[in-house]
Amino acid sequence: MTLLHQILALEPGVRSRSEKKLTDLHRKLGKDQLLSGLTRNYEPRDAEGEKLPGESTRVQVKADEALTLAAAAFTEAFDVVATKDFGNLDARADLVVDGEVLVEQAPATYLLWLERKLVDLRTFVEKLPTLDPAETWTYDGNVGAHRTDTLRSTRTKKVPRNHVKAEATERHPAQVDVYYEDVIVGDWATVKFSGALPADRVRALLTRVEKVQDAVKAARQEANTVEVDQVKVGDTIFDYVFGA
Repeated sequence: MTLLHQILALEPGVRSRSEKKLTDLHRKLGKDQLLSGLTRNYEPRDAEGEKLPGESTRVQVKADEALTLAAAAFTEAFDVVATKDFGNLDARADLVVDGEVLVEQAPATYLLWLERKLVDLRTFVEKLPTLDPAETWTYDGNVGAHRTDTLRSTRTKKVPRNHVKAEATERHPAQVDVYYEDVIVGDWATVKFSGALPADRVRALLTRVEKVQDAVKAARQEANTVEVDQVKVGDTIFDYVFGA
């Protein structure tokens, strides 16, 4: 018996070797000179004619042999992937967080997908907007958002004033300068609202996501300890495909 995680470790190397062998075969089959051979001998017309050496070129690549090599390369990959995928049918584990089963008998393939998506979820939570720490916020259920206390401020208006520099006389009018004075004319009552979240709430969400991430990794490792039978399908497939 072989454990599924052992097959998972072997698969990338087997597939890489298979692809390399097939690429090499494909390259050789594309070179006509490797597929071609000849024998050429020279015979003079009379016994005293010039003697010339013969020529010989050996066929270096044979399509029939390439089929055999390709079948062997494909078969290794076909078998290891089949063993993995058939093994995945039985590879399951509970997803448990803080003693609570979130998903019962989750397939290993789903756990692998979930592990990747949780990375995206963590990034999303990390980028959630948080409330400005310079303000004091409380949640207002009437508007469904956080709000600050009411901040009061005054509104002023410039009002012209006259400053008499010299009183009027019989000969001269009064000398008057105009200046402006800021006068309070009203009051502002300001309340800020925000749809952002408290920073401690975001930190708590991140902690929960990280717990689920750890639990998924543990469940996937457990699922991949299932024993699998070696599946041999390549020979059967290529007996049909390349058979006489």
